[in-house]
Amino acid sequence: MDATNCSIITRSIFAVQHDKQCYRYIMEQLLTLITPTEFVICLGLALLAGIVKGVVGFAMPMIMISGMGSVIAPELALAALILPTFVTNGMQSLRQGPAAAWESVKRFRIFLLVGLVMLLLSAQLVTVIPVSLMLAIIGVPITAFALAQILGWKGTLPEGTKAGRKLEVAIAAFAGFIGGMSGVWGPPTVAYLTALGTEKREQMRVQGVIYGLGAFALTFAHISSGVLNLTTGLFSATMIIPAVLGMKLGGMVQDRIDQAAFKKATLFVLFIAGLNLLRRAFF
Repeated sequence: MDATNCSIITRSIFAVQHDKQCYRYIMEQLLTLITPTEFVICLGLALLAGIVKGVVGFAMPMIMISGMGSVIAPELALAALILPTFVTNGMQSLRQGPAAAWESVKRFRIFLLVGLVMLLLSAQLVTVIPVSLMLAIIGVPITAFALAQILGWKGTLPEGTKAGRKLEVAIAAFAGFIGGMSGVWGPPTVAYLTALGTEKREQMRVQGVIYGLGAFALTFAHISSGVLNLTTGLFSATMIIPAVLGMKLGGMVQDRIDQAAFKKATLFVLFIAGLNLLRRAFF
């Protein structure tokens, strides 16, 4: 072995040792924020969130932020959902291929643009606005909408009209605003798509596109806000595997249900999510 090869091997060994030391340091920092028991609970919640998302196309952030927020700090729960949300939404949006995803982007371009701008702006308010107020703002209209639909209200929204565009902008702004603060922008988006009467496969795809772009923006927004750093980023990365596994399992169920069953499941999840948000807001 010549001197050059020896030098390369030596540098590689030191690099590996350095990486191990960095990893060990990050893990030590993480364990100051969360116990092993809490970590296992979070893995289970990520799996459950993935299953529900696989069936109805949303609710992963809601389940993770509400469930994990009950056992760990809210900021850590918010960080935990960012990477698995980003990965699973990418899978969901591309399930029918890039061409179909691009058509969804074009159809809902106004919703996407307005929502992303509001998400980036509101992300900086995550440590300013009280959590209880934020949860109430999300929970009240979503619970009311889901309950009304379950009880038989058939209210639909116009699409392509001037009034429809104004409503689209308003709902997108609201979804983006609460999404930047909480990581939960699904409920108003789902309520909007449901009220439009969107077909099952298209709704799943559209949700994946909207949430995927939102998750991309949320990742960089919370790198800037400080919520996502090396320590919390590692924690978030560990949530990807159970989330993806859960989504695969839920997708098997989703493929076997018809449009009516899909809508009922969507409204049921919306209603339960809304009630849970109100519980956390007021109790």
